[in-house]
Amino acid sequence: MDLQQIFIQHFGQGDTPTAFFIPGRVNIIGEHIDYNGGYVLPCMLAVGTHALIRRRVGSAIRFASTNVQKVISASLEKVTYSVTNDWANYPLGVVAMMQKDGHALGGFDVLFSGNIPRGAGLSSSASIEMAMAVALNAAFSLNYEPITLVKLTQKSENQFCGVNCGIMDQFAVGMGKDGFAIYLNCGTLDYRLIPMQLGEYALLVVNTNKPRRLADSKYNERRAECESALALLQSAPSAAHIKQLADLSPEEFSALAHLIPNPIVAKRVRHVVHENDRVKQAVQALEANDLPALGALLNASHASLRDDYEVTGIELDTLAAAAQKHPACIGARMTGAGFGGCAIALVKKEAVDDFEKYIIAEYEKVIGYACDVYRV
Repeated sequence: MDLQQIFIQHFGQGDTPTAFFIPGRVNIIGEHIDYNGGYVLPCMLAVGTHALIRRRVGSAIRFASTNVQKVISASLEKVTYSVTNDWANYPLGVVAMMQKDGHALGGFDVLFSGNIPRGAGLSSSASIEMAMAVALNAAFSLNYEPITLVKLTQKSENQFCGVNCGIMDQFAVGMGKDGFAIYLNCGTLDYRLIPMQLGEYALLVVNTNKPRRLADSKYNERRAECESALALLQSAPSAAHIKQLADLSPEEFSALAHLIPNPIVAKRVRHVVHENDRVKQAVQALEANDLPALGALLNASHASLRDDYEVTGIELDTLAAAAQKHPACIGARMTGAGFGGCAIALVKKEAVDDFEKYIIAEYEKVIGYACDVYRV
């Protein structure tokens, strides 16, 4: 696909547009932890978003995509969220946040081309936002540092698009490095790059093909449950140090669980506390090159997300259960926010072809349509 040619088809001849690429991400372990101030372990993917940008005279801004036909136009004088803007609300939000930051942007045309499946939970929105941010930063010489762009794009998704996401997605696609996972403390933004040496195993992403939009899911409901639990726990004299749920160790949670009278909310906290601990163990497993230990942690993570956090659903549970039964798979779990989207599986490289045929057949038998397997 000649993106320069497609750009010209949409926007006409002129100066050569500048091209950028931002990857998608998958979270290895540490789900629904970022907004609770804990640890996550995402890594970048080979799939992602290309953005080609060219400045233009005036205040008009135009967005095109190789994934949809319609060109969406707006004006810098009035950047607002609109349902009719569809996917373009993600880059528009970045424009709005940069204007709020005091930057006087000029008009521009931008073409996006992405190969991240939308709604799969592989951070297509964060990838688009970061691609827009990096492109504008360069085109208008704004001199933002990468970490500032990470925070700005998260704010854009929160305040402009109305999705109360944590910082993990934007951080992972903005600060990652090829061949490494990011061991990120979402409370402090301290991070460490962990080598992803999977040896004889491959990390596969399996898409349920059930679309899921965060804003339409129970994501915000889970966040509210966690916030209510935190307020209850902070009432204990011994809990003065607890600023976020992930500050609790499993032992502290056992001692303070009685402060949460609602058993459902208590289950949510149990997931957060133990999932946070699993991330620490996963880093140790990677550093010790103990892949079976990492696989066991993936299985435990899925069980917790299914039983305590209740964000899986029949599609993801079917994928995880089938994957875990395959002899070449040492671990599998849902990844992302849940309610559809994707699962990941650690599978012996020599058996990837067999695993792919098996998982598609098993899934279709239960769900009635096929899943997709990505070798990313």
